[in-house]
Formats: sequence, structure tokens, C-alpha cells
Amino acid sequence: MADKDNIKDPKNYYLNVENKSLEQFPVKGAQDADWGMKNRLASMFNPKSGNTVMLAFDHGYIMGPTSGLERLDIAIPPLLPHVDVLMGTRGAIRTSIPPTTDKAICLRVSYDSSVLYDDMSLGGGMACDIENAIKMNPACLATQTFIGAAGEKNSLELLARTVDEGTKYNIPTLGIVAVGKEMERTEKFFLLATRILAENGAQVIKSYYCEGFERVVAACPVPIVIAGGKKVPESEALTMAYRAISEGARGVDMGRNIFQAENPQAMCQAIGKVVHEGFNDIEAYEFYKELLK
Repeated sequence: MADKDNIKDPKNYYLNVENKSLEQFPVKGAQDADWGMKNRLASMFNPKSGNTVMLAFDHGYIMGPTSGLERLDIAIPPLLPHVDVLMGTRGAIRTSIPPTTDKAICLRVSYDSSVLYDDMSLGGGMACDIENAIKMNPACLATQTFIGAAGEKNSLELLARTVDEGTKYNIPTLGIVAVGKEMERTEKFFLLATRILAENGAQVIKSYYCEGFERVVAACPVPIVIAGGKKVPESEALTMAYRAISEGARGVDMGRNIFQAENPQAMCQAIGKVVHEGFNDIEAYEFYKELLK
């Protein structure tokens, strides 16, 4: 118990020192969010670069075993030291990721139809409610939205519901711009899609790189992280990452371009050089090749 007779009079209030806690929060659009929301976002975005390297390994939820992800418990853990965020389903994370990890978890909470379905946008829904999501201790929740597809209404309702539930507990939502076989991949489309997701409450957007990407970023009031998309040669993936970061992306969320690379760990590190250390694509590719020796 405190002894009031030994309490010293306060002396130093540092009247000439500015309160550093009042500095603007670096994650776009989150300056006025609650502390818990900011803390989770800060666990995703590197405090020095303001960017993030996310590793997506949620492909199996619609595709089944994918090349490079036949054994999640073997493929993913070696990559943990080189990424900031793990994006996966609760089943994959529970069975394959050590609970001792200090990496932020981006938990996919929506489901979609399998690749066998004619229109994936028509078969989605909530795969994990907020109570079960919280048990996974996520830094954010991820849900996919089909703008311009038959399932647009349902997927937007799912996004809005996820944002509402996440906000109750200061958990941000990552809104994913889905692109199907018949959907546009143009500046006009991504300007529309990213803005719709942000205005419906998503605190972070995952989208694709396109010509005119700098305008897409400028028009979106929250951070955009680019999706890696289909597997391309490592040099091309690094060029895409470099261009996106140069034009305002706050990170990359790559899957196949990492775990299907000739050396996934080396590719993770090369991506990190672009995202966090200012390497251009040529420097990053040379770094990657050196790691292969």
C-alpha cells in the first residue's frame, strides 16, 4: 500500500517538450481511429517504411491443394521471418502456423464458390463470425467483394457486415477487390471498385496493379495493398511490386509469386527490399539472384 507521507512533490512537467503521442498516425485514413484499431494497423504496416509485405496462402479455400501449397505446414513457416502479415483461413492458420509467431494475422472470414462453379460471385458468404474470429487474435479481417458481377449485392452486404462487426472490437477490415474471368482490369474499374470498398468502411484495400495506378491510389482514402495475381517470372513480379510501391501502394500481398518461386525465401526477401528498403526492381532481382548462389 502506498505511503502518503513518502510521496515526493512532482517537479518536472517538461513544459518545453512536445507530446509525441500527438503526431499524425501514418496509416492513411486511420488518424481518428481508436487506439486498438490503430494498434492493429500498426502491427501490419512497418513503422519505418509505412508499408507491408503480406503473404497470402488462402488459395486452397476455393482451389484445393495448389502447387507450392500441398503441405502448408512445410511451405509457410520458413517464410515467416521475411513477411509482416499472414493472410489465410482459420483452418490453415490453426493447423500450420506456430502460435508463437509474432506476425500479424489477416484472417479471411468470407467463403466463395470453388473454381468448379460457373460464377464464383454467386456462392459466397460468411465463413467465420466475429466471436470465432476474435479467438484467432487477428490484426484484421478479410472479405472478398465482386464489383460488377452478379454477386455484387451479396458481397457488399458481407463487406459492410464485416466492417460493422470488426469495428465493435477495433478490428480493421481488408476489402479485397475480386476480378473474375469476365471482369475488367482497367484503371476505370479499379477507381470504382477501390472507392466503393473504402466508402463502405474497409480500412485497407487489396487490389491489382494497373496502368494509371497512381490515380487509383490518390482517389482511395485508405491504403491499397496490391495483389500478386497469377505466377509470373520473378523479375516481372519484382517490377510490378516496384512500380506499385513507387506509385503509392502501401505494400504487396503475394502468394503464388512467392511460394511458387524457384526459391520462396529468397523471393520474400527480395520483395521486402522493394517494399521496405527502397530497392528498385533491378536491384531487387540482382539481390534475389545472389541468394540463389
